Amino acid sequence: MRQPIIGYHRDDDGHWVAELACGHNQHVRHQPPWVERPWVTTAEGRRSRLGLKLACMKCQRGEPRDNP
Repeated sequence: MRQPIIGYHRDDDGHWVAELACGHNQHVRHQPPWVERPWVTTAEGRRSRLGLKLACMKCQRGEPRDNP
């Protein structure tokens, strides 16, 4: 199930986490060569991806919202 990004926050280790419209959170890391997401490294880049739909495995599994 694909859900749009509505915001971001950092986790306790300083990694960026996308907040999805469904209430779930998903890490969005830039870790070349495995994951190429250079946009996550700047505020402008993150803003440009608001509304981008990501596959939400938590929705697929029927998990409760991360953000009550």
